[in-house]
Amino acid sequence: QMQLVESGGGLVQAGASLRLSCAASGRTFSGYSMAWFRQAPGKEREFVAVFYWSDTSTYYADSVKGRFTISRDNAKNMVYLQMNNLKPEDTAVYFCAASRSRYPSGPTNYPYWGQGTQVTVSS
Repeated sequence: QMQLVESGGGLVQAGASLRLSCAASGRTFSGYSMAWFRQAPGKEREFVAVFYWSDTSTYYADSVKGRFTISRDNAKNMVYLQMNNLKPEDTAVYFCAASRSRYPSGPTNYPYWGQGTQVTVSS
């Protein structure tokens, strides 16, 4: 069982940066792939970034590639999402998610979710 708590969201202007944090419970954190998803009003939840536990590789959605960076600190049970050059279209609730799968794909492969943190980017 794992519990996730996100923080770090807020209201910023376009071009600004934010760092989201996700605190995870559980003693086997290093054995979970950790991902960020987001959901804008009226839209489906979409993948943002993932850090695979199996080979420590990362993967990003095309819409955030080059602007966002996912990282993790296994000693602190934390995963982060550094978001630079934010755009109004990045406005959404951002969710942290965890999976024991080596290469989980899609929201249905993540059994553990946080409550989300709101990111609003004004133009």
